[in-house]
Amino acid sequence: VKAVVLDPKNDFIVDRILTKHDVQNLIQLCVARLLDTTNPSLDTIKMQVYFDMNYAKRDEFLNEQHRILEGRLAPVVREITDSRPRAREEMESVYRAIISYVLLRSGLGSPTEIEVVREVTAALQSVFPQTEMAAFISLSKKDKEQQLKTLTKLVTGIRLFNKDRGKGGSSIDDLPAILNEAIPSTTRALDEALSTCHALAPCYTALLESMSEDRHRHVQLSSLKLKEALFNVRQHEAFLCILMSEVITSAREVEVTSKQFAAKMKQLNNTVQNKISVGTIEVFPLFIELANLWTSFQDEILLLSLLTNVTNNLQQFLKIQSQLFPEEVLTSLLEGVTVRSDEERIRETMETRVNVFDFKNQEWLFPETTTNFDQLLIQYHGFCAHAIGEKGLILPGNPAIGILKHKDRYYAFSSKEAAYAFAQNPDKSIQLNTEKAKEHAELIQLLELHHQFEYLAPLGAQVRDGDEYLMKPITKRDSSTQTDTHILPPTIVTSYEWNEWELRRKAIKLANLRRKLTRAMQTDLSHMRRENCTQVYLPKDAGTQTKRESSSNVPRPHVFLEGLRGGSSPTTHMVQVDLTRAVDET
Repeated sequence: VKAVVLDPKNDFIVDRILTKHDVQNLIQLCVARLLDTTNPSLDTIKMQVYFDMNYAKRDEFLNEQHRILEGRLAPVVREITDSRPRAREEMESVYRAIISYVLLRSGLGSPTEIEVVREVTAALQSVFPQTEMAAFISLSKKDKEQQLKTLTKLVTGIRLFNKDRGKGGSSIDDLPAILNEAIPSTTRALDEALSTCHALAPCYTALLESMSEDRHRHVQLSSLKLKEALFNVRQHEAFLCILMSEVITSAREVEVTSKQFAAKMKQLNNTVQNKISVGTIEVFPLFIELANLWTSFQDEILLLSLLTNVTNNLQQFLKIQSQLFPEEVLTSLLEGVTVRSDEERIRETMETRVNVFDFKNQEWLFPETTTNFDQLLIQYHGFCAHAIGEKGLILPGNPAIGILKHKDRYYAFSSKEAAYAFAQNPDKSIQLNTEKAKEHAELIQLLELHHQFEYLAPLGAQVRDGDEYLMKPITKRDSSTQTDTHILPPTIVTSYEWNEWELRRKAIKLANLRRKLTRAMQTDLSHMRRENCTQVYLPKDAGTQTKRESSSNVPRPHVFLEGLRGGSSPTTHMVQVDLTRAVDET
């Protein structure tokens, strides 16, 4: 729909609301475009949509795969972390769930194989026996999840170590060996596809150039869809270059990871050797590192699988182009036409260069005067900015000729003449390129013109959002300046000190406390109002001792009274008898 609306031949005004007649006309044009099986342009747009929907950058793809794995394991994790077992059978059930989680998360073997389950159980019991289940149950949910991940890495490291020593791990695939075979195979497939593109693109370019030079050839070839075929091949080539870059990055990562894995395994073997028991502090970190490196191998396998599938599926979008121009037809059309490859075109223009003095108000960048010359984001995917709008050709730009900086954007050219023609009126040439993209909507993504068609939001991550990836040039030039010495009078405060301790020293020196005496005085008003304190000696216990002991005793008094009860006579006669013994008798 967007391609049809943008095409100037269809007379649609983007800013105007479509009438009912316009909608019907739009539907008819879109259906006709979709059913046109003879136009490579449709294949190119399908190719772009497929690539946007299925390809993701390395980090984005791996993060998405990890997120998917976490989502698949979420029910198992929830079953383990939410359970509150009390009986022995319930404890065993949770332990079996932990074994399943470790096996599924590590991706080493099938959970249906008895031997694999036994191997995982044995490895888990060596680092996490069932007697520790009570402590595990008492942890918080977050700590449980973290411990599950740690246990998975430990079990994975143990199984990899046992496999290296020939004591198990039969179900573990040799991922380094698989990658060492798969990466060259994928690279060869990409090289073959790129070679085909490098052979076809110059042929279509040569035919289009011959049409502009020979009127008879123009009449003969105008009915053929050479431009659409060229755009189709160039887009396929651009996607293949992206995939090749990813494969090269993957090969480097595999090489580095393989060396690290071998070094860690050797270190672990030297640590363990034939010892009966080894401290967990020594081997557990090595097991975890082995597991992390093995996860990197698994990531590379997933990434390589994606790249291989995308590479194979892109071939289906070359069908119309290959049917319109089979090898026999293309050979006959190229009779008498000189075909120059992209490399030959660049070599022919390596010695030519723009003269900056011919342009007073424009800035040109060259390799020797710009530090980050190779990192500049060149417009139109590096193709010649002049040939697109003027000739409808996609020619490789040669930055060595000179890169023009215009409104903070950078443009490369295929020849010195093209650079001069573009620099005469850059805005006009840019507008011509935009109009050409409206005629051929597949150029919007191929030439990265999304900033000019912001309302055409792309589906994938290939689009560079605004100036996010805009690289500013770091230019170098010879220059000299001269300034007067001490233009202004000095304003240095000599007494200023930045050191806090120096300030303290000066303060002490000013106070001179060592020679000062503190004095006090009393007034009548404050008399008896101050606080006083005194100190006394507490009384002490004392005792004396004599040389001899002596004692004395006195007689007890014995006095008796007689006649107190009375008698026959009316008068009472009391008689007192003292029977106390004398002192000297005692």
